[in-house]
Amino acid sequence: MGWLFMNRHHMGGHATPKSYLDAQFTFTNAPDDKGIARGARVLASSCPGNRVWYAAVQYSENGAPTDVIAMVCLVKWNPRDKEAMHFGYKDMSEMMGPCEAEAPENILRLLTPTTNEYSLDWRRRCLARLQKRSRKIVDGMRVKFPQAITFTDGFTGDEFTVVKRGATITFRPAGKFGHYRIRNFRDLEWSIVPETKVHRTIFAPRPSAAMPPP
Repeated sequence: MGWLFMNRHHMGGHATPKSYLDAQFTFTNAPDDKGIARGARVLASSCPGNRVWYAAVQYSENGAPTDVIAMVCLVKWNPRDKEAMHFGYKDMSEMMGPCEAEAPENILRLLTPTTNEYSLDWRRRCLARLQKRSRKIVDGMRVKFPQAITFTDGFTGDEFTVVKRGATITFRPAGKFGHYRIRNFRDLEWSIVPETKVHRTIFAPRPSAAMPPP
């Protein structure tokens, strides 16, 4: 399916892309010629940055729940669009193997098992990203990237020391001064550089010489 654009005043009273899409994918159709009334209900959804909408959608037949699959919608949201096309979306299911694979864990946990190869690949990509983002980042750890990173000041490097101050993370080049920011660091490939720590040797005190008897 292609893109569908609309004026924000045609969004049925919904103030955000998320609320509009939640409503669009929650419905009950009239019975078809076989007497089957199909429906759907959004169990959980997320639309970070109004860019991509992810949802776990429970489908049903005559009110009986069937599969829960993931739906993905690309979103374009511009309330100040000069042509008044404030909102647009393009929907696809996980069975289409979307390139966008950043669904949160709570959505993935709701999906029912599947044998569809495209769905399985998409779910694996989502889980791989979650695993990357869950890696523990500690102040002082040294990390190495598979390829060197070039920064706006011309510096190029692949090994850094993490400098963590609360939620702020910067990177100090190995053996150098200065701090850099690395965009989407948690999503990138990197490895921890093991460090050999030299411990201070502590010697036992020398025994006191015995005094001769008087």
